[in-house]
Amino acid sequence: MTFQAPSEPSEEPRMRLLPFEYAARNLGRSPLRLVLSVGGSVLVVLLVLSAAGFVIGMKQSLKASGDEQNIILLGAGSEESIERSEIPMRTTGIVGASVAGIRQRAGVDAISPEIHLAMPLLPADAPKDAHGKLAVVRGFEPAAFMVHKDVVITHGRLPVSGNNELASGRVAAAGMGFDPPETIIGQSFRMDDESYQVVGLMASNGSVIEGEFWVPLTDLQVTAQRDSLSCVVVRRETATPDDLDAFVAQRLDLELISMEETDYYAALAAFFRPVQWMVIVTATLIALGGVLGGLNTMYAAFASRVREIGSLQTLGYSRSAVLFSLIQESILATSIGAIIACAIGWWLLDGVVVRFSMGAFGIRITAAVLALGLLSGLLLGLFGALVPAWRCLAKPIPEALRSGE
Repeated sequence: MTFQAPSEPSEEPRMRLLPFEYAARNLGRSPLRLVLSVGGSVLVVLLVLSAAGFVIGMKQSLKASGDEQNIILLGAGSEESIERSEIPMRTTGIVGASVAGIRQRAGVDAISPEIHLAMPLLPADAPKDAHGKLAVVRGFEPAAFMVHKDVVITHGRLPVSGNNELASGRVAAAGMGFDPPETIIGQSFRMDDESYQVVGLMASNGSVIEGEFWVPLTDLQVTAQRDSLSCVVVRRETATPDDLDAFVAQRLDLELISMEETDYYAALAAFFRPVQWMVIVTATLIALGGVLGGLNTMYAAFASRVREIGSLQTLGYSRSAVLFSLIQESILATSIGAIIACAIGWWLLDGVVVRFSMGAFGIRITAAVLALGLLSGLLLGLFGALVPAWRCLAKPIPEALRSGE
């Protein structure tokens, strides 16, 4: 009996790929096509960066706003818009006398009476018939800095009551066209025919306050001809939200509602969520148009090379190898555009001020947003080449070789 040695397992042949240099050299064969591919990628990726930066900027601004220790007392029915709220001036004193456990400093209660208004601001030397930029103006008293702990004056000083002075938020100054923001100090603006001078610049850890202008409460009351408050913000020490709810329930004559400050801004974020989705959907639809345009461009480019593609197959390269090389070529072009778009977005879009009803916020081009932009460029190259390349490869080799004749 004879025994045969076990045969060696046969190795499956590996797919023979075209060198990467082939795809890179093909980019330069048609400069116009290269410009169209790179330019289309730049536009699509810039659109993605703008939409993502808008959503991130709004979310970060609203998320940074509000303090768990603060309670807002608003007019009943004004839960979604503090600008519409009106409560009596005497509310501040009544709250301080009726609710125990409010934080104090040097015997002063941390209770901030405030007025919130959306008013047009325009330079003092502008024509009277000019239209100013709409800005959120907050009337405040010194106790506001006991309640809003993150607010700091980074340049200049606090406005003094009776002098028609105001402090500008960092983002609000940028929205008025001042770069760097501190250059707004010393500028004068008209507000309802009253001239106000900017004497300070505020920062507030990225919250919506950075998109506001602060004016002493009594000055704003005179300018706006208003004898009521928008809200009273209370900072708790040992008091609980239920204590403020009980106060509101007892004083029906004041017509108040009580909300935790974090809940108010969470409700505001939910209110603006449809706007965020609208921006995302719009950007997606326009980007889809860019993808379809890329399909046409790549199909025209690959259709003119059908004979070349057939020749590659006669040299022993499989359809999959040729398809892989064509996708490499497309991704290389769109990646160049994506990198250019990310550089432009980081340089020009980051910090661009967007105004909305609660003030202003800056577009944020973060690392995650840049990564999303690069990914969109890669996907654009992949899907922009996949369908046209496969259609060109579907032809039989003899027909492909005769296509140029």
